[in-house]
Amino acid sequence: MGTGNDWAWSAQEGARTAAGPVAGEPLRPEVPPVMRAAALFGPGDMRVIEKPVPKPGPGEILLRVAACGMCGTDIKIYHGQFAQTPPLDGRFTPGHEVVGTVVALGPGVTEFDIGDHVVCEAHKGCGQCENCLDGEYTACLNYGNVAKGHRATGMTCDGGFAEYAVVHVNQSYKLPADADLDEATIAVTAGTSLYAIDRVGGFLAGKSVAILGPGSVGLVLVQIAKALGASPIVLVGTRESRLALGRSFGADHVVLTGRNESVVEQVLRATGGRGVDFTFECAGGDRSAEEAVAITRRGGKVVLVAFYHHPVTLDLNNAIRQKIDLLTMRGEGRQVLRRAVALQAQGKIQAGPLITHRFPLENIVEAF
Repeated sequence: MGTGNDWAWSAQEGARTAAGPVAGEPLRPEVPPVMRAAALFGPGDMRVIEKPVPKPGPGEILLRVAACGMCGTDIKIYHGQFAQTPPLDGRFTPGHEVVGTVVALGPGVTEFDIGDHVVCEAHKGCGQCENCLDGEYTACLNYGNVAKGHRATGMTCDGGFAEYAVVHVNQSYKLPADADLDEATIAVTAGTSLYAIDRVGGFLAGKSVAILGPGSVGLVLVQIAKALGASPIVLVGTRESRLALGRSFGADHVVLTGRNESVVEQVLRATGGRGVDFTFECAGGDRSAEEAVAITRRGGKVVLVAFYHHPVTLDLNNAIRQKIDLLTMRGEGRQVLRRAVALQAQGKIQAGPLITHRFPLENIVEAF
C-alpha cells in the first residue's frame, strides 16, 4: 500500500436482471461475457477497453465492482515504477481497493451469497509458506507466484478498475447491508492504519502519538488513535487544509512543516521536550524518516508506513543510542479489514470527508 487514498471512482452497477428464481435460492444476476476495464499498455498509457469477464475458480467470487479507491501505489503502477506487476502490454488491469457485489461463486464457496456486498484486502498469501502460516501473508515468501496461490489484487494480478473482478474468499469481508459502498473503499486504507498500530502492539491508551503525513492513511490513523485513547496526538503535514481535517478528527496538536521552527522543535514543544511514544511515518518525504526518529522518545517506536520515492538518509546511530525500534509493514495483514469494517459501522472512522473526487470508469485517465 501507498500512503493515500484521496481519489475514488464509482462505476455504475448496471442492470440487476436475474436469470429466473429458483426456490430457496437468491436471484442470480445476469453476468455479461465482456466488460469494460482499464488496461495499461505501457508506463502512463492507460486505456479503457473491452475484456472477457473473468470466471471465479475454486475459493473465488466474482464481484460487480461498485467502487475502487486510488492510492499512491496505483500512481507508481501507472508510471511503471512498481515491482512485480504483470507486463504492461494491454492486458493488466490495476486497482486494489475494491468494493463490490457478489454475482457469482466459484466451486466450493460457501462463505458468501449472491448479493453480498464485500470489501477486499489487496493481499492473499499462498497459505503454504511459514510467513502465511504465521498470519504474515503480506510478506508471503511466494509473493507474485500465482502457481503457488499468491495474489496481490491490482498489483500482481488483475484488479478492480473494471466492471467486474475476481477475488479470493480469504481476502474478502462482508459489509453491513446499509454500508455506503463508496465509503467502504476507505476500509482498505483503514486496514493499513490498523496494521501499523498492530506493529507497536495495538495498545494506544495513554500513549503519545505522532503521525507524519495527513494523507488518508494518516488521517484514518488520527481517528483510530483517538478511539483507542492515545493522548496527545500530534499530526504533521505540509497542507493546512489536511491538518484542519485532522484536528476535526481528534488531533490534539498540528504541526505545519516549512515554518521557521523545525518539525522536531514543534513536536518536542508539544510534548514537553519528551518526544512521543510512537511515531507513524506516513509521509514518505526526503527528511520525514529522520524527523520520525528525532521526535520519538528514548525507548519508543517508529513505524515506517510510507513508500519512498528514492533512498533516504537516516542517522541510525541516533536510533541506536536512543534505543528506538524501527518497524516496517506492508498492506493490511492479520485480517485487519474485519476490524476496519466494524469501526466504520460503529462510526469510529469517518470515511466521507476522505473521498475528494468520484470518476466513472471511462474517465479513469483523468483521475490519474
